[in-house]
Amino acid sequence: MANSWWELQIFCDPVLEEAIFWRLENFGCRGSASEIKGHHCLVRGYLPQEQAELLDLAALSLWLRQDALILGFPIPAMQWHLIDEEDWSTSWKAHWQPEEIGDRFLINPAWLPVPTDTDRIVLRLDPGVAFGTGNHATTQLCLEALEMRLTDPETENSLVVADIGCGSGILSVGSVLLGAQKVYAVDVDPLAVRSTRSNRTLNQVAAERLIVEQGSVDRLKQLIDSPVDGIVCNILAEVIIDLLPQMGAIVKPTTWGILSGILLEQAKPVADVLEQQGWIVATLWRRQEWCCFNIRRN
Repeated sequence: MANSWWELQIFCDPVLEEAIFWRLENFGCRGSASEIKGHHCLVRGYLPQEQAELLDLAALSLWLRQDALILGFPIPAMQWHLIDEEDWSTSWKAHWQPEEIGDRFLINPAWLPVPTDTDRIVLRLDPGVAFGTGNHATTQLCLEALEMRLTDPETENSLVVADIGCGSGILSVGSVLLGAQKVYAVDVDPLAVRSTRSNRTLNQVAAERLIVEQGSVDRLKQLIDSPVDGIVCNILAEVIIDLLPQMGAIVKPTTWGILSGILLEQAKPVADVLEQQGWIVATLWRRQEWCCFNIRRN
C-alpha cells in the first residue's frame, strides 16, 4: 500500500511501559499510546512503512525481549500490521481520554474539547512522540509531588524550576500552571524539545516563563542566572545516577528535587548516589513497580 504506516501492538507487563515507550521513540515511532487490558498493558506505536522493513520490526521485538529479560519481567508479545496513512494519526488518539491526576490536575488531550465543568487545572497535551501523557505511574507521581511542592501562594510565584529530560513538557507546563515563576526545560532529543514548545503554546504559557532548549545539565548551567529552587527529572535510573554529580552546579542549600522513572529494585543504588552527592531523601512514593524520590539538600 502506498503511504502506509506500521501499527505496532505490544502486550506487556505494565511495569515495562516506560521502557517500551523509550524503545519506540528511539526506533522512530511518530506516535504512541497505551491502555490497560486486564492485568496487562497494550502499547501502540506508529511509523511510516518506508522507515522500517520486516527485519527491522523483528529486531525491535528482540530488543523488547532483551529489555524484559534484563529487568526480570515477562517477555512482551509484539505484533504489527499496515494501516492507511489517513488512519494512523487518529488510531492512537482514540485510546487516550482525559485523566484526573492528584488533587488538582486534569490532563486533557489536545484534540478533545476543554471541559467547562471542572475546578481542576486543565493541562492540554499533545505528546507527539515524546514520553509523558500522564497515564504512566512515574508521570503521575511527579505531578502529585509538584502539587505538594507548589502550594504556598507567597513563595510559588518566585520559584524557578529545572526540568531535566522534559519529554512532552507535561511536568514543565504543570509547574507553570501551578504557579512557578519560571521553568527551564531541557532534553537531548530534539523531538522532545519541539513537543514541549508545542505544548507550551497549547497551554498559552509565555515563552519567557518556560524556556526550552536541547541539551542536559551543561545546557542548564548556560541558561540560568542563579541556582534553581527545584528540579524535576523523570527519565531512567541509570541516567539519573549519571546526572546527579552534575546537578550540584545548579542547586543551592534550599533546592528540592523530584526524581522518578526508577524501578523499586533500583531505589537503593539511586539513594546511595544521592547521599554521596549531598541529598537527603525526604519521602519515597511508590506506585505499581515504580518509585518517586522527593529529595532536598543535606
